Amino acid sequence: MTTSTIEPLEPADTDVAAPQARGRGSHAARWWILGVLALSQLMVVLDATVVNIALPAAQRSLEFSDADRQWVVTAYALAFGSLLLLGGRLSDLFGRRTTFLIGLSGFAIASAVGGAATSFEMLVAARAGQGVFGALLAPAALSLLTVTFTEPKERAKAFGVFGAIAGAGGAIGLLLGGMLTEWASWRWAMYVNLIFAAVAIVGAALLLAKHVTTDRPKLDIPGTLTVTAALFSIVYGFSQAESEGWGDSSTISWLAAGTILLAVFVYLQSRVANPLLPLRIVLDRTRGASYLAVFIVGAGMFAVFLFLTYYMQLILGFTPIMTGVAFLPMVAAMIASSVTSSQALLPRFGARVLMTAGLLIGALGMGLLTQIEVDSNYALHILPGLVLMGLGLGASMATAFQGATSALAHEDAGVASAMVNTSQQVGGSIGTALLSTIAASAAASFASGKAVNELTAMQAAVSSYSATFWWATFIFLGGAVLTAVLLPNGVPEPSEGEPVIAH
Repeated sequence: MTTSTIEPLEPADTDVAAPQARGRGSHAARWWILGVLALSQLMVVLDATVVNIALPAAQRSLEFSDADRQWVVTAYALAFGSLLLLGGRLSDLFGRRTTFLIGLSGFAIASAVGGAATSFEMLVAARAGQGVFGALLAPAALSLLTVTFTEPKERAKAFGVFGAIAGAGGAIGLLLGGMLTEWASWRWAMYVNLIFAAVAIVGAALLLAKHVTTDRPKLDIPGTLTVTAALFSIVYGFSQAESEGWGDSSTISWLAAGTILLAVFVYLQSRVANPLLPLRIVLDRTRGASYLAVFIVGAGMFAVFLFLTYYMQLILGFTPIMTGVAFLPMVAAMIASSVTSSQALLPRFGARVLMTAGLLIGALGMGLLTQIEVDSNYALHILPGLVLMGLGLGASMATAFQGATSALAHEDAGVASAMVNTSQQVGGSIGTALLSTIAASAAASFASGKAVNELTAMQAAVSSYSATFWWATFIFLGGAVLTAVLLPNGVPEPSEGEPVIAH
């Protein structure tokens, strides 16, 4: 399979409104390319939950403490979250195909090292390596999608598929992690990435056309250093809040430093000639509101995957595999909603209506989950909420991904795509810290003054899960209000196709 001939852009042709007329963007191999990009996105997204499920087995095998265990998760989050904007801009400057292949190869190597880890230090180093190369891979994949699908109807279908993968990957990771840990070994939670990466590398090498540029790449070094330090501080600050509490001096110091550095970064971006993140990208109403929606979904969905997993395993007695299977209806609903809403509903109702409605449906599904009890039934008390969550958030995510990458010049596609991943990552970090704190407080409040026994402990745990679901419900409701106010109600415009060298 080879790509069709695509002629480079003539210098005089600068019309962004008609990408097809000048031979950019969509081409014959585009649906095969979508498969490669979706596979790579699935690998990155499911990696977090796959490793979380395997973590207790890894801890027993490598004999590290509970206090050290968080670093297996934190090392990835810090590297990934702090380097995303740099990874996105590198794909703009040096070519998305090259960056994508380097990201895939590096992620695979880091995964192999993690699977073969003989010590805690080796495992943490491998997870940090996954984060570094994931920060190259994730923005490159989304930006490749952005510059490949420039015809509106096809773009809607492609973003529907990609949005479904981005939203459902975490739940798929729960099932895959449970299967690999129970039937094979925790090491296969890392080794499985080699299979995904090998297929994606072959597909990318055969299908992706080479980037062409006549401009000398310029990188905003001050901006890069500032935003990398800012994002590192923010992600680490929220991880400290989860483990040490919001009033801890370390938490306050890291979050304050991150906020100050972020303000410095914004100032620098308004002054330098070649900014890392041109402010026009985030100040556009469609893109800005879409980044906000991705942030909110990232913060709220944490409650589903983490606390509902705890509930099903610790209270209902589900095995890891049963827990993964229990999430499949949500995955199916999310995929169906993402694809159909992008193609059928978005052109008819517009982005604002669809995204707001999706967040409201997600809030309704989350609200149903607040009613769980110690003796609740999966089919009656969990399944309806999961299906509604899948339907609502699938529509919201697919629409937000389109909006976040709409009407872009091809040279901005990478860093704009990185903003999507950054919004999701920082949202997840905040959700982790905030909801974990709420859960701990709710459990302690319920147990206060009651007899210490197994039933009280279970009731306290369920009370804590219910409290986090209420907060996540309010997060989605707040997101719906903000989206209704901020997001224009048009159909997001396609972005500019990329000039490439034909195979």
